[in-house]
Amino acid sequence: MGVKDDIEVRLTAAFAPDRLVVTNESHKHAGHTGDDGSGESHFHILIRAQAFAPMTRVARHRAVHQALGDLNQRVHAIGLDVG
Repeated sequence: MGVKDDIEVRLTAAFAPDRLVVTNESHKHAGHTGDDGSGESHFHILIRAQAFAPMTRVARHRAVHQALGDLNQRVHAIGLDVG
């Protein structure tokens, strides 16, 4: 399973999102710091879920990173749009 698929599985299990779009943006960072050559180093995540309704923006981001677990160590950069 690739990193993108793993992100989708983990976030779906944790939040049952109404909308989830995971975009691999690694190609935009080829040759830059943090590019490990895997093609799976930079991602953008758009996620919408009822579970986030009572949370502050910071709490939402923390919850997403907690759900991603060890993927936070495998991926160089994750951009979040959480709501």
